[in-house]
Amino acid sequence: MTPTYRNKLVVAHSTREGAPRHEVETNLALARWLAQILGLKFGGSYDPHKHAGRELYWLPTQTLVGPAQARALNVKGPDDLWGGYVDHAFICTKAISHGLLSPAATAPEGWSPEFCERVRAVVLDGLSVFAVDDARPAAARLLHSGPIRLKPIHACAGRGQEVIHSLDEFDALLARPDVAQLFSHGVVLEQNLHDVVTHSVGQSFIGDHVFSYCGEQYLTEDGQGEEVYGGSNLLVVPGSYEDLLKLDLPDDVRLAIEQAQVFDSAALDAYPGFYASRRNYDIAQGLDSDGQRCSGVLEQSWRMGGASSAEVAALHSFINHPGLKAIRVSSVETYVDQALPADAIEVYRGPAEHSDFLLKYVTVKAYDG
Repeated sequence: MTPTYRNKLVVAHSTREGAPRHEVETNLALARWLAQILGLKFGGSYDPHKHAGRELYWLPTQTLVGPAQARALNVKGPDDLWGGYVDHAFICTKAISHGLLSPAATAPEGWSPEFCERVRAVVLDGLSVFAVDDARPAAARLLHSGPIRLKPIHACAGRGQEVIHSLDEFDALLARPDVAQLFSHGVVLEQNLHDVVTHSVGQSFIGDHVFSYCGEQYLTEDGQGEEVYGGSNLLVVPGSYEDLLKLDLPDDVRLAIEQAQVFDSAALDAYPGFYASRRNYDIAQGLDSDGQRCSGVLEQSWRMGGASSAEVAALHSFINHPGLKAIRVSSVETYVDQALPADAIEVYRGPAEHSDFLLKYVTVKAYDG
């Protein structure tokens, strides 16, 4: 590692007040594992008194937002954390993937029309809405082309989403008592696809190490019977996207990687305060209401995410085997209490936010290409 890193203490940092136990303990487990494989000391959970004056390397649970938060943690750039930073909270949500209904529509401070233009060709058809007055005309425009999916911008793991088939259905939604608050927080209205495959594409920059990956994520049922994130199967290479594209990859995977690259570059240009050492993009590929195949970036994750444990496992493999050209890693989240599979690495076992039980683990397999 570079001299900058050698004296740093790796700390976990749960940035959400009242965060669920599984999020906090997963954060701790990954920070501990990262410290071990980088040969650094592990400082546990961040304590402003205990860690005062120390050189820290952060693993926050969420993207850092605003200069005040970054200054308070002495985070100055991507070398100080595995995660990301944005100037305004909406930038690290689904909201930036789509434009507004019109120039007169309500927009948050810092909104970049330039970004929406740059990514229009690599996202699905959709609009971002920040006021209930803009909601019905936005839905009416999109419903002309088929069903739409409503996605609260701060929800994760697929929770809180609804498919709307008609304007009458949307009007029923607008009659709910909490609808003004829902839209003021931000909602994405996006064309709904079926027979969907969700690709994960990303890069991480940790110390001297850079690795890039592609793969697919899948859903599972939580304890309430809701379909939520269930894991990711990743193919990871040490190096850049160009190194990843040298592998023998199917055309749909290559398209997903190229779309993620466009989205990533647009974010760096349109939001100049943004930086991230962990960049993950979800790309949906499926059929629209006319049976036409579509592909588009859904959202970004510049923070600890569902695939982070798989990424740490890949980094561990590359450090232990410097000549390794690629590795297959999987992160799994299951709400069924079960024994750990052979050769799996447990990340978390215990209660979940919406269920009585959650098991997270990682598996590593050779790349057979």
